[in-house]
Amino acid sequence: MKYKSTQQLEDVNFKEARALYKSMGCSEADLRGPVIGIANSWNELVTGHFNLRQAAEFVKKGIYRAGGTAVEFGMIGACDGLASGHGGMKYILPSRELIANSLESMARAHNLDGLVMLGSCDKIVPGMLMGAARLDIPAIMAVGGPMLGGIEFDGRKSDSTSLSEAVGMFEAGKIGAAELDRLEDTSCPSCGSCSFFGTANSMGALSEAMGMSLPGSALIPAVYAERLRSSEEAGRRIVELVNKNITARRVITAESLENAAVVMLATGASTNCVMHLCAVAYEAGLDPKEIFAMIDSLSERVPLVAKVNPAAKYDMEAFYRAGGVPQVMREVRDMLHLDAVTASGLTVGENIDGCKNPYGTDRNVIKSAAEPFSREKGLCLLRGNLAPDGAVAKPAAMDPSMFKFTGPARVFDSEEAANRAILAKEIEPGSVVVVRYEGPKGGPGMREMFHAMKFLYGMGLAKSVALITDGRFSGTNNGCYVGHISPEAAEGGPLAALRDGDLITIDITKKNISAALSAEEMEARLKDWRAPAPDAPDGWLRIYAKLAASASEGAMLKR
Repeated sequence: MKYKSTQQLEDVNFKEARALYKSMGCSEADLRGPVIGIANSWNELVTGHFNLRQAAEFVKKGIYRAGGTAVEFGMIGACDGLASGHGGMKYILPSRELIANSLESMARAHNLDGLVMLGSCDKIVPGMLMGAARLDIPAIMAVGGPMLGGIEFDGRKSDSTSLSEAVGMFEAGKIGAAELDRLEDTSCPSCGSCSFFGTANSMGALSEAMGMSLPGSALIPAVYAERLRSSEEAGRRIVELVNKNITARRVITAESLENAAVVMLATGASTNCVMHLCAVAYEAGLDPKEIFAMIDSLSERVPLVAKVNPAAKYDMEAFYRAGGVPQVMREVRDMLHLDAVTASGLTVGENIDGCKNPYGTDRNVIKSAAEPFSREKGLCLLRGNLAPDGAVAKPAAMDPSMFKFTGPARVFDSEEAANRAILAKEIEPGSVVVVRYEGPKGGPGMREMFHAMKFLYGMGLAKSVALITDGRFSGTNNGCYVGHISPEAAEGGPLAALRDGDLITIDITKKNISAALSAEEMEARLKDWRAPAPDAPDGWLRIYAKLAASASEGAMLKR
């Protein structure tokens, strides 16, 4: 078979390229096989990526055993956890675009025949999927897997975000400094993507559901030997995909994205997944608005069959041992496109039938579709006079008593201002905290209101205070929150018209979020409104602020 790379390397006019490969020790045999890029986002800042150096060695082993030539290169990978709560979070979502662009640049500049993409965390997985969809060459997403859970805290195994809840408890006088320090030392006992069903593990699961990761691979814990075997299998399979010319857009289709959306809703995955699926769709040549509408429609029909932290006490290791993504897909099999092609070379239906779980199913974690945790709305898309273009909520992580909530607004123009007010005990039960100018353009960068919700939870207000924003939330947040409100305040969206005391109603059943304001009153308030200047230094963030789409379209750079 003639490969794209060898067509170049066998041309006498490209002797220089052959010499450059040979300068790094490549042999004649190496230059005859397909050249497979390993896009590795390993670094020593991100715990979810700390094991990827070792995983890459196993990927290489698989590539060479299958007759390919492995070439590894680095990719950026930023940590939401380290960036959270300060200005650094503004760079996290925009980094997704840099990852997609970098992947495109490396693959096209070097005529790579295929890609194995190594990444684990929140924006790295979607960024790599976006890049693969844009390139449309054979590609496999191989994640590093979740970390193990920590000591017991507040009724479940602890994780890194338990510290933010604990800070709220400490400020409320519920725990002492010694317990806070102990939790710091024991909540993260291994490397890996965080041990809850946040955006990182959610996107890993959805990559598997859409067929871009190997069946059963997404949720293998980072420190399990099976993680390394799975990495080797990814290396072997990518050569097979190249030989069969199964490219990314044969896998990433409207049908496969619907499969991913079904799994997202069936598991109550991170709210950020809605935005990421829209962005992946855009790069695959599909209409993100149609994906948003499809998710909205599915939310009425897809049962919630899995509940994992933050929606329940079970961590990612328990989810994996209960059967993980393959077991969830078995339960909602009738709602899937079973003939969709996947990176395994098999169809979705064949993957489901062939994937075995040696641990057995745990019905406390994954229930049957006949007897689910809920008949609908693991995630929920809302509209109303505060969100004409849509917003996202997560009923799976809400107390049912908050499914309809009305309260007076407490309006803040930044995450920091809201956090200060919460920790200063200035938020009364029954309030709706509004954090605006945190959208893709307004932030810029669409930060997560992670700490604000965690502080409310820790201070005992998660069942009596709601939080709404044009920013995002972490997949680990629980409580009554609504994010991704579109259009955002910085574009003159309705949030910009709100004032302290305005009554706001969130109604999950009716999928509505509205303020008790007439259209005339909103228009009058916005008449003299002017968009604030972006709070960002000159550079990448200002470029992103100028070009970013709305959250309801995926918050990607539109071309």
